[in-house]
Order: sequence, then C-alpha cells, then structure tokens
Amino acid sequence: MADITLTVNGEEKTASVPSETTLLKMLREELNLTGAKLGCDVGDCGACTVLVDGMAVNACLMLAGQADGRNVLTIEGLADSQKFHPLQKAFEDLGSLQCGFCGPGMILSAKYLIDNNRDPTVDDIKDALSGNLCRCTGYTKIIEGVVDACKEISGEISGAPEQAA
Repeated sequence: MADITLTVNGEEKTASVPSETTLLKMLREELNLTGAKLGCDVGDCGACTVLVDGMAVNACLMLAGQADGRNVLTIEGLADSQKFHPLQKAFEDLGSLQCGFCGPGMILSAKYLIDNNRDPTVDDIKDALSGNLCRCTGYTKIIEGVVDACKEISGEISGAPEQAA
C-alpha cells in the first residue's frame, strides 16, 4: 500500500492504495469523485481526462503514485459555488452533450486548451479535443460550445442578455 497525498480541486486529500492503482480509480473509489469516467481504460477515449498541474491527462493511464504531491482538477472542481465555468455553461446552453458520459473529459480538455490559448481556431479546438470521443453527437455543438466559452472568457459576450428558451 502507498499513501498518496494530492491536492484535488483545491483540497488536500490522502488515501492508501495499492501501488498499481490508477489515478482514475483513486479519484472514483477512494475520493468519491465520479465525474471522470472509465471508458476504454487504455487512453483512447478521453472520458477520464483530468488536469494534473494544469496538464490534461488520461487518469486511466496515470498511476495514483505519479500524482502524489501534485494538483488535480476534476470536473467537480471546475465550477464555483455560485456559477458554472463558462465551458460548462456554454455546453449546457447549446446542448453540446447528449448522454453526458464524455462531457467531463471534453470540458477539461477544452479548459486546458483555453488556459493555453485564449483565441483558438476551430482547428485548434478540433486538435485539442481529438483525444476525446463522443458516440452521441457530431461534435459540431461541442466545438460551438468551446468557441462560445472562449468569447465569454475574453469578455466578448459577457453581460449579454440571456436568450429566451
């Protein structure tokens, strides 16, 4: 057993896990953070994407021990207590997701992109999301959600009146 201490969503967490435990398993089973999903378990689908020290990683491929002492952001830590992150809001407003299984990974991959490029092109967005698979949509609304979130973050649409449903 290994004692792993990491900062998850701004809070220090510790768990004792077998050395072969993945970060994803630790997050889901030890810390009860179930937003990151187990999809393919080989790093192909992106459903398990989280940010580790600001980098998008497949939590199914990273051992919990590799995250020891590091900062991890999961989808549960993205919003604050008052409102959604602009990516979450844009995805909700546009209906970018259907079943939602891929959503946390898509959103965190997009956050990594936006954190490093405030004005991405559509090709930049497609490239950033290329490791995240969705079986429900045609990706168009997902890309539109990232574009809208970029506009919100840069202030282009902040304060705009809400559209009627």
